Amino acid sequence: MAQTIAPPAAGATPAPLPLKTIAPWALFAGVLMLVLLYFVGAEQGATSLLSGSEVHEWLHDGRHLLGFPCH
Repeated sequence: MAQTIAPPAAGATPAPLPLKTIAPWALFAGVLMLVLLYFVGAEQGATSLLSGSEVHEWLHDGRHLLGFPCH
């Protein structure tokens, strides 16, 4: 069966979200993005934190896709 969704009523606005509820999630997402950027862009180079080449091999195609040189 097809269901129809009624459009929002005229003048109805969504309730604003307080900054206190968004801030922890935004901080978590920001830190996660920085860690991912580090692993894709800099790991296995001059700033390597992990020994070996496993991280490089797992992220090799992603590096090329994002334009990071790796060899």
